[in-house]
Amino acid sequence: MRVCNEGFDKEFINEKSDMYAIAFTQNVLSGRWKYFILWFLKGETRRYTDIKKFLGGLSQGSLTNQLKELENDGIIKREVYPEVPPRVEYSLTDKGIKLLPILEKMTDFGKEYGEKPEFDEG
Repeated sequence: MRVCNEGFDKEFINEKSDMYAIAFTQNVLSGRWKYFILWFLKGETRRYTDIKKFLGGLSQGSLTNQLKELENDGIIKREVYPEVPPRVEYSLTDKGIKLLPILEKMTDFGKEYGEKPEFDEG
């Protein structure tokens, strides 16, 4: 499979449409924090500061980059309110909502096969 910065190789798209679909979805979701951002936005509009607080130690630059990529891919919507200071809110688009079953399947898989942490009861 050959994927370049400008997109996917046309021959690959035509000959291996199933693999292309997986690669396309993986490309949209690539980024360490995107899955968590989508999970946090499911069913609720959130302010930038709430997302930042939820993700903890993530730098402002990294969060901004992940949000811009999701917005550019049509997964989330960014709304800026003309207030002082400006209020910025993010929500899932219809396209973003269609990704939620993937997150649910990942949750199910992780719950079934992920390691359960051992807690000291003493």
